[in-house]
Amino acid sequence: MSHVNPDPEPERTTGLEPGGGVPPGETPPAESSMPEAGPREPHVQRRGWAKAPLTLILLLVVVIAAFFLVYALVLIL
Repeated sequence: MSHVNPDPEPERTTGLEPGGGVPPGETPPAESSMPEAGPREPHVQRRGWAKAPLTLILLLVVVIAAFFLVYALVLIL
């Protein structure tokens, strides 16, 4: 794997002063893209929610709904 330096070479770049600065009115050189941005990461497949957390959430929703149903019935009677 060869590495390409994305930075411009100051001695060959037009418009740069000896210290690497840019004179007034001159546009600095654009940044080139990095062909080797980083290691490739494998795609991780997720199977969704596990059964236990989903069951606990659904159970909690049913308990809360039952509480409010009973509370409404007590207020009516």
